[in-house]
Amino acid sequence: MHSSPSILRIALSFTAILILAAGATHAQAQAPQSTYDAVIASPVRTEQDHRIDLARKPAQFLAFTQVKPGMNVMDVSAGAGYTSQLLALAVGPEGKLWAQTQHASDNLKKRLADHPQPNFVIVERSFEDPVPLDAGPLDLVTLVLNYHDITYLPIDRAKMNAAIFKALKPGGHFVIVDHSGRPGTGTSEGKTLHRIDEAVVRSEVPKAGFVLEAEGDFLRNPDDRRDDSSGSPRVPTDKFALRFVKPQ
Repeated sequence: MHSSPSILRIALSFTAILILAAGATHAQAQAPQSTYDAVIASPVRTEQDHRIDLARKPAQFLAFTQVKPGMNVMDVSAGAGYTSQLLALAVGPEGKLWAQTQHASDNLKKRLADHPQPNFVIVERSFEDPVPLDAGPLDLVTLVLNYHDITYLPIDRAKMNAAIFKALKPGGHFVIVDHSGRPGTGTSEGKTLHRIDEAVVRSEVPKAGFVLEAEGDFLRNPDDRRDDSSGSPRVPTDKFALRFVKPQ
């Protein structure tokens, strides 16, 4: 039995709609690049932030995280607030950024004192329980250049990753960026060279339930021999960027 031309046209039209819908979903995965460019150019950001931009490539980083206006986001181990500031600007006034730290630095406090932002909140909590109760389901959590530091502190990383997994919405992301250590070194050089073997992160984070969704190469440097401290490297360090997702 042959299908009628009208049935075939309907089937083809439906297929076209599905293809267009799939493309639209992918296109909407992140904000337009112009949004990220405006974030980077914001007068709220400091001169030091702009100097750091050369090594940290914030436009590529923001695109990799897929952060968008209106999101609820947490930056774990916020430090002086470089990444937290970028994310707070990216989510805009309709979103919210929690900058988690065990002890807020003077630089982080000064950042907000100089430019108060209602959607940028400092949270002093342990790494093992980083998410405040009022944070609600999160869209995105980042941990940038500090997973290696956590490895030599008395912190249960499995408990930390599980807490982050629980706090995220289904489909939410956990983005980790860090200085690459040499393969096979594990966590042994976290305190000395301030690096971490990428394989450690790839192994530990999925145990909380995460699935590795994407790898970013925007901070890679094949000229880095990975045998010196990331604090004073001979060349810019090779850095890995991994985006994990909480399954739907």
